[in-house]
Amino acid sequence: MMIELAGRRALVTGGAGGIGSACARALAQAGAYVIVADRDTDGATDLATAIGGEPWVVDLTDTDALADTKLDVDILVNGAGIQHIAPIEDFPPQMYRRMMTLMVEVPFLLIRAALPHMYEREFGRIVNITSVHGLRASPFKSAYTAAKHALEGLSKVAALEGGPHGVTSNCVSPGYVRTPLVLGQIADQARMHGIPEADVVSQVMLTGNSIKQLIEPAEVADLVLWLTGPAARMATGTTFTVDGGWTAR
Repeated sequence: MMIELAGRRALVTGGAGGIGSACARALAQAGAYVIVADRDTDGATDLATAIGGEPWVVDLTDTDALADTKLDVDILVNGAGIQHIAPIEDFPPQMYRRMMTLMVEVPFLLIRAALPHMYEREFGRIVNITSVHGLRASPFKSAYTAAKHALEGLSKVAALEGGPHGVTSNCVSPGYVRTPLVLGQIADQARMHGIPEADVVSQVMLTGNSIKQLIEPAEVADLVLWLTGPAARMATGTTFTVDGGWTAR
Protein backbone atom coordinates (compact mmCIF):
# COMPACT_ATOMS: atom_id res chain seq x y z
CA MET A 1 0.00 0.00 0.00
CA MET A 2 1.36 3.41 -1.00
CA ILE A 3 0.91 5.99 1.74
CA GLU A 4 0.73 9.59 0.58
CA LEU A 5 1.57 12.31 3.11
CA ALA A 6 2.16 15.24 0.78
CA GLY A 7 1.14 18.48 2.47
CA ARG A 8 1.51 17.04 5.97
CA ARG A 9 3.98 18.34 8.53
CA ALA A 10 5.57 15.87 10.93
CA LEU A 11 7.70 16.20 14.06
CA VAL A 12 9.88 13.28 15.14
CA THR A 13 11.66 13.50 18.49
CA GLY A 14 14.86 11.55 18.96
CA GLY A 15 15.00 11.89 15.21
CA ALA A 16 18.74 11.93 14.66
CA GLY A 17 19.29 8.23 15.19
CA GLY A 18 17.83 4.78 15.68
CA ILE A 19 14.07 4.37 15.36
CA GLY A 20 13.55 8.13 15.13
CA SER A 21 15.83 8.45 12.13
CA ALA A 22 14.10 5.55 10.36
CA CYS A 23 10.70 7.15 11.05
CA ALA A 24 11.83 10.54 9.76
CA ARG A 25 13.11 8.97 6.55
CA ALA A 26 9.93 6.94 6.01
CA LEU A 27 7.65 9.92 6.57
CA ALA A 28 9.70 12.12 4.27
CA GLN A 29 9.72 9.46 1.56
CA ALA A 30 5.91 9.44 1.75
CA GLY A 31 5.88 13.18 1.10
CA ALA A 32 5.68 14.71 4.58
CA TYR A 33 7.75 17.72 5.59
CA VAL A 34 9.67 16.41 8.60
CA ILE A 35 11.08 18.33 11.55
CA VAL A 36 13.91 16.33 13.11
CA ALA A 37 14.11 17.10 16.84
CA ASP A 38 17.22 16.04 18.69
CA ARG A 39 19.93 17.47 20.91
CA ASP A 40 22.53 16.08 18.49
CA THR A 41 23.16 19.15 16.34
CA ASP A 42 25.11 17.44 13.59
CA GLY A 43 22.88 14.39 13.47
CA ALA A 44 19.64 16.37 13.30
CA THR A 45 21.02 18.83 10.75
CA ASP A 46 22.52 16.17 8.49
CA LEU A 47 19.37 14.06 8.44
CA ALA A 48 17.06 17.03 7.93
CA THR A 49 19.19 18.17 5.01
CA ALA A 50 19.17 14.69 3.49
CA ILE A 51 15.37 14.34 3.63
CA GLY A 52 14.46 17.94 2.76
CA GLY A 53 13.14 18.79 6.21
CA GLU A 54 14.40 20.98 9.01
CA PRO A 55 16.32 20.36 12.24
CA TRP A 56 15.09 21.37 15.65
CA VAL A 57 18.11 21.21 17.91
CA VAL A 58 16.63 21.08 21.38
CA ASP A 59 17.19 19.74 24.87
CA LEU A 60 13.72 18.38 25.49
CA THR A 61 14.38 17.98 29.20
CA ASP A 62 14.22 21.79 29.47
CA THR A 63 10.49 21.53 29.98
CA ASP A 64 10.03 25.16 30.99
CA ALA A 65 10.92 26.11 27.42
CA LEU A 66 8.27 23.71 26.08
CA ALA A 67 5.42 24.87 28.29
CA ASP A 68 4.32 27.65 25.91
CA THR A 69 5.33 25.93 22.67
CA LYS A 70 2.78 25.75 19.86
CA LEU A 71 3.30 23.12 17.17
CA ASP A 72 2.04 23.46 13.62
CA VAL A 73 2.24 19.76 12.83
CA ASP A 74 -0.18 17.11 11.60
CA ILE A 75 1.91 14.15 12.73
CA LEU A 76 3.77 13.79 16.03
CA VAL A 77 6.10 10.88 16.69
CA ASN A 78 7.31 10.83 20.30
CA GLY A 79 10.48 8.78 20.01
CA ALA A 80 13.09 10.36 22.28
CA GLY A 81 14.32 8.11 25.04
CA ILE A 82 17.25 7.14 27.21
CA GLN A 83 18.13 4.09 29.26
CA HIS A 84 19.80 3.39 32.59
CA ILE A 85 20.21 -0.04 34.10
CA ALA A 86 20.52 -0.57 37.86
CA PRO A 87 18.68 -2.33 40.68
CA ILE A 88 16.08 -0.17 42.40
CA GLU A 89 18.13 0.23 45.57
CA ASP A 90 21.05 1.64 43.55
CA PHE A 91 19.06 3.63 40.99
CA PRO A 92 20.06 7.33 41.09
CA PRO A 93 16.96 9.44 41.85
CA GLN A 94 18.19 12.21 39.57
CA MET A 95 18.40 9.77 36.64
CA TYR A 96 14.94 8.42 37.47
CA ARG A 97 13.48 11.93 37.33
CA ARG A 98 15.31 12.71 34.09
CA MET A 99 13.95 9.59 32.40
CA MET A 100 10.41 10.30 33.55
CA THR A 101 10.72 13.87 32.30
CA LEU A 102 11.97 12.88 28.85
CA MET A 103 9.64 9.95 28.27
CA VAL A 104 6.43 11.08 30.01
CA GLU A 105 6.33 14.82 30.64
CA VAL A 106 7.85 15.78 27.29
CA PRO A 107 5.36 13.72 25.23
CA PHE A 108 2.55 15.30 27.28
CA LEU A 109 3.85 18.81 26.55
CA LEU A 110 4.31 18.10 22.84
CA ILE A 111 0.87 16.51 22.48
CA ARG A 112 -0.57 19.50 24.33
CA ALA A 113 1.25 21.83 21.94
CA ALA A 114 0.15 19.98 18.80
CA LEU A 115 -3.53 19.34 19.51
CA PRO A 116 -4.91 22.85 18.80
CA HIS A 117 -3.55 22.76 15.23
CA MET A 118 -4.70 19.17 14.74
CA TYR A 119 -8.17 20.01 16.02
CA GLU A 120 -8.36 23.01 13.71
CA ARG A 121 -7.51 20.86 10.69
CA GLU A 122 -9.62 17.93 11.91
CA PHE A 123 -6.69 15.64 11.30
CA GLY A 124 -3.88 14.46 13.51
CA ARG A 125 -1.73 11.42 14.04
CA ILE A 126 0.12 10.88 17.32
CA VAL A 127 2.44 7.90 17.53
CA ASN A 128 4.23 7.19 20.78
CA ILE A 129 7.20 4.86 20.62
CA THR A 130 6.82 3.01 23.87
CA SER A 131 8.41 -0.43 24.07
CA VAL A 132 7.44 -3.88 25.16
CA HIS A 133 8.45 -2.40 28.53
CA GLY A 134 5.23 -0.43 28.37
CA LEU A 135 3.45 -3.79 28.61
CA ARG A 136 5.93 -5.98 30.45
CA ALA A 137 8.67 -5.48 33.03
CA SER A 138 12.33 -6.42 33.19
CA PRO A 139 14.63 -6.36 36.20
CA PHE A 140 16.96 -3.38 36.58
CA LYS A 141 14.79 -1.12 34.40
CA SER A 142 12.52 0.56 36.96
CA ALA A 143 12.52 4.04 35.41
CA TYR A 144 12.25 2.89 31.80
CA THR A 145 9.43 0.47 32.57
CA ALA A 146 7.53 3.01 34.67
CA ALA A 147 7.91 5.71 32.02
CA LYS A 148 6.77 3.50 29.17
CA HIS A 149 3.74 2.28 31.13
CA ALA A 150 2.83 5.91 31.84
CA LEU A 151 3.18 6.84 28.17
CA GLU A 152 0.80 4.02 27.26
CA GLY A 153 -1.80 5.61 29.54
CA LEU A 154 -1.23 9.11 28.21
CA SER A 155 -1.63 7.85 24.66
CA LYS A 156 -5.02 6.32 25.45
CA VAL A 157 -6.29 9.57 26.99
CA ALA A 158 -5.15 11.49 23.90
CA ALA A 159 -7.04 8.99 21.74
CA LEU A 160 -10.27 9.48 23.70
CA GLU A 161 -10.05 13.25 23.66
CA GLY A 162 -8.81 13.52 20.08
CA GLY A 163 -11.17 11.08 18.41
CA PRO A 164 -14.07 13.52 17.88
CA HIS A 165 -11.60 15.91 16.21
CA GLY A 166 -10.08 13.46 13.71
CA VAL A 167 -6.98 12.84 15.83
CA THR A 168 -5.69 9.35 16.53
CA SER A 169 -3.16 8.35 19.17
CA ASN A 170 -1.41 5.01 19.32
CA CYS A 171 1.65 3.32 20.76
CA VAL A 172 4.17 1.31 18.82
CA SER A 173 5.89 -1.08 21.20
CA PRO A 174 8.95 -2.79 19.81
CA GLY A 175 11.11 -5.36 21.50
CA TYR A 176 14.87 -5.03 21.22
CA VAL A 177 15.75 -3.01 18.12
CA ARG A 178 19.19 -2.77 16.57
CA THR A 179 19.87 0.79 17.76
CA PRO A 180 22.60 2.51 19.79
CA LEU A 181 20.20 2.62 22.77
CA VAL A 182 19.93 -1.17 22.76
CA LEU A 183 23.48 -2.05 21.83
CA GLY A 184 24.74 0.39 24.43
CA GLN A 185 23.07 -1.71 27.15
CA ILE A 186 25.12 -4.83 26.55
CA ALA A 187 27.94 -4.14 28.99
CA ASP A 188 25.54 -3.16 31.80
CA GLN A 189 23.28 -6.12 31.14
CA ALA A 190 26.26 -8.48 31.26
CA ARG A 191 27.35 -7.01 34.60
CA MET A 192 23.86 -7.17 36.11
CA HIS A 193 23.22 -10.74 34.99
CA GLY A 194 26.75 -12.02 35.56
CA ILE A 195 27.25 -13.29 32.02
CA PRO A 196 29.70 -12.52 29.19
CA GLU A 197 28.78 -9.62 26.92
CA ALA A 198 28.69 -12.00 23.95
CA ASP A 199 25.74 -13.84 25.55
CA VAL A 200 23.54 -10.82 26.35
CA VAL A 201 21.59 -10.74 23.08
CA SER A 202 20.69 -14.44 23.15
CA GLN A 203 20.32 -14.97 26.91
CA VAL A 204 18.73 -11.65 27.95
CA MET A 205 17.36 -9.66 25.04
CA LEU A 206 15.88 -12.42 22.92
CA THR A 207 15.09 -15.04 25.53
CA GLY A 208 11.34 -14.36 25.39
CA ASN A 209 11.13 -14.09 21.61
CA SER A 210 9.91 -16.81 19.30
CA ILE A 211 11.83 -15.08 16.48
CA LYS A 212 15.41 -14.93 17.73
CA GLN A 213 16.54 -11.80 15.94
CA LEU A 214 16.91 -8.12 16.75
CA ILE A 215 14.33 -5.88 15.09
CA GLU A 216 15.53 -3.43 12.45
CA PRO A 217 14.59 0.27 12.84
CA ALA A 218 13.01 0.33 9.37
CA GLU A 219 10.58 -2.40 10.41
CA VAL A 220 9.29 -0.20 13.22
CA ALA A 221 9.16 2.80 10.91
CA ASP A 222 6.98 0.95 8.40
CA LEU A 223 4.32 0.46 11.07
CA VAL A 224 4.61 4.07 12.22
CA LEU A 225 4.15 5.19 8.62
CA TRP A 226 0.94 3.21 8.23
CA LEU A 227 -0.45 4.66 11.46
CA THR A 228 0.09 8.20 10.17
CA GLY A 229 -1.82 7.65 6.95
CA PRO A 230 -5.51 7.98 6.05
CA ALA A 231 -6.13 4.22 6.11
CA ALA A 232 -5.46 4.15 9.87
CA ARG A 233 -8.25 6.57 10.81
CA MET A 234 -10.02 3.95 12.93
CA ALA A 235 -6.88 2.64 14.61
CA THR A 236 -6.63 4.60 17.84
CA GLY A 237 -6.16 4.16 21.56
CA THR A 238 -4.25 0.93 21.23
CA THR A 239 -0.77 -0.57 21.12
CA PHE A 240 0.89 -2.24 18.18
CA THR A 241 3.71 -4.58 19.13
CA VAL A 242 6.71 -5.45 16.98
CA ASP A 243 8.42 -7.88 19.31
CA GLY A 244 9.12 -11.23 17.68
CA GLY A 245 6.47 -12.90 19.80
CA TRP A 246 7.66 -11.67 23.21
CA THR A 247 4.22 -10.55 24.41
CA ALA A 248 2.54 -13.72 23.13
CA ARG A 249 3.74 -15.47 26.30
